[in-house]
Amino acid sequence: MTTPSDPQQTLQNLSDEYQKLQTDLQPLVASLQRLESQSQENLSVQKEFSNLSDDSKIYKLIGPVLLKQEKAEAESAVEGRLGWIEGEIKRVSSQIEDLQSKSEKKKMEVS
Repeated sequence: MTTPSDPQQTLQNLSDEYQKLQTDLQPLVASLQRLESQSQENLSVQKEFSNLSDDSKIYKLIGPVLLKQEKAEAESAVEGRLGWIEGEIKRVSSQIEDLQSKSEKKKMEVS
C-alpha cells in the first residue's frame, strides 16, 4: 500500500475508494427504485382484485397469449410477488445502508 510519508498518494487512494463506493451505490439505488415501482404496481393490482366479485373473469398475459385464471390463484400469485418484492427491497436497502456507511467513513478519512 502507501507509506505514511506519502500523504498525496494516501489521499488519492482514499479518494479512489470513495469514488468506487459511490459508483457501486448507483445500481443499487436504481434497483431499489425499480422494486418500489413493482411493489406499487402489484399493490394496485391487489386493490383491483378486492373490487372484483368472486366470479369475475381474470386473465393473465403469458407471452402473446391471455390465459384465464381463477381469482384465488391470481390473488395468491400477487401476494407471493409482493412478499418476494418486499424481501428484495429489504435486502437492497440493507446493502445501500452498508455502502452509505462505508462511503461516509471514507469521506471522513479524506477530509
